[in-house]
Amino acid sequence: MQVTHNKIDAALFANMVITGATHLSNNADKIDALNVFPVPDGDTGTNMNLSITSGANEVKKANKDSVLEVANAFAKGLLMGARGNSGVILSQIFRGFAKGLEGKEELDIDSFVTALESGVNTAYKAVMKPVEGTILTVAKDTAHDAKEIAKQEEDIESFLEKVVQAAKKSLKRTPELLPVLKEVGVVDSGGQGLVVIYEGFLAGLKGEEVPQSHDETMDLDDLVNAEHHKLAQDYMSTDDIEFGYCTEFMVRFEDDKLSEHPYDEAKFREELSEHGDSLLVVSDDEIVKVHIHAEYPGDVFNLGQRFGSFINLKVENMREQHSKIVEPKQEKPKAKQPFGVVTVAMGTGLTELLKSLGATVVIQGGQTMNPSTQDIANAITEANAEQVIVLPNNKNIVMAAEQAAELAEVNVAVVPTKTIPQGMAAMLSYNPENSLAENQEAMAEASSHVKTGQITYAVRDTQIDGMTIENGHYMGLADGKIKVTDADQLTVIQSLLRELIDPEEDEIVTVISGQESSEEEEQAIIAFIETEFEDVEVEVHQGDQPIYSYIFSIE
Repeated sequence: MQVTHNKIDAALFANMVITGATHLSNNADKIDALNVFPVPDGDTGTNMNLSITSGANEVKKANKDSVLEVANAFAKGLLMGARGNSGVILSQIFRGFAKGLEGKEELDIDSFVTALESGVNTAYKAVMKPVEGTILTVAKDTAHDAKEIAKQEEDIESFLEKVVQAAKKSLKRTPELLPVLKEVGVVDSGGQGLVVIYEGFLAGLKGEEVPQSHDETMDLDDLVNAEHHKLAQDYMSTDDIEFGYCTEFMVRFEDDKLSEHPYDEAKFREELSEHGDSLLVVSDDEIVKVHIHAEYPGDVFNLGQRFGSFINLKVENMREQHSKIVEPKQEKPKAKQPFGVVTVAMGTGLTELLKSLGATVVIQGGQTMNPSTQDIANAITEANAEQVIVLPNNKNIVMAAEQAAELAEVNVAVVPTKTIPQGMAAMLSYNPENSLAENQEAMAEASSHVKTGQITYAVRDTQIDGMTIENGHYMGLADGKIKVTDADQLTVIQSLLRELIDPEEDEIVTVISGQESSEEEEQAIIAFIETEFEDVEVEVHQGDQPIYSYIFSIE
């Protein structure tokens, strides 16, 4: 594993990729903190980390005969693990990078430049409306400067050092290109992530180690795997499984909840132990992550939710898994249905609501928890239909949905819904008797006529669009734009509804209550709408969604 005649062999390039992934993992939290939008959706670092980790895992398994094989493995892993816009764009950058290495066994300066340029071209083509001042700009500037650096450098290590410096220079320029970055005083989070990856590449080339993460939550997955490997699948009966559901979740601590329910890891572990086995609890000052085999996952979730908000949830039926392992059945494949609809939502209430409107599969995800390309591709398969419509219901999931559609073996149409109300409106226009194209057009048209209101809270002090927002204050968003903020939630709700509802045009307001809602507030909201807008009908549904205490659909 060495630089030979200023060329990087496959094994060294693999090490560079893995070191880049490690470096990004160590800095994911810092990258999350750069998100300028003060809604709690600081997940760029998380999404990029999950995406690149998937890519690095493929590299570890790949043949190391040529840099092209390593690059293709990296691109494949990134593609299947891509989460959020930042993850999808990152996957496209290195998909193009791999294309630029076609036929290459080793990597030299010229082929590195070609690969960087190819990555930029592929990424820009993947984005419908590229925005400058983002990860795309950093990738483009770096590739451009690399071409000039290559004219003067013959040593590949010196070349890459200067390329990294060029990437940092481009990153510092992003606030001048994207006003919102300059207003808040930060660089682009996705661009920062790409710089961190390039820094890792350089460290891997030099044989240097990047600082290791001290976040204990990173050790949980290995512990979980160890627990699962202890199961003697071949020597036990499915009926012997006492606790049937492998349950995992992460909770972000919240001060208001901790004041009512102080967190004590030992006590929490003891409480959980009464509900199952194979228990693992790992926590730091900000989060707690739990793995447990339980019979009633809902009871376990309730215990965890006392301390804050869920970041991630997963439940798997181990009895069903075990049966498939030890008692395989030769079942006749079910015939595909003509149509299926895959959509995304967070919360049991929203899941039930969307299924009642005709959704075939509802993926658990949304703000702060973007499903990957692979997650969406799996859901398309699960829909078991000849034609599938996908509703992302979040602007940060649209690109992953489109990428999954390209991978699917059946006909798939993506209706780019950006909110839950848009997804609901689209479902109401869905007609299984129509063609895929007719449904796509009708559902997109319906989604464009609904107005969306969202109530959430700020996670930091900031100033945006001339509005001063204080940490912990409530915010009212109208179609994604912050319109009002105040310390009192009901005041924010009333101001937002006055902004959204047109008494001359609108006929119905649907109120979707989240995890942080209360019956008293719901009644106050209903009373306000009925008093202020006499001719507008009100419907209330329990969505159980996190992040947004209330979502409003106005039509």
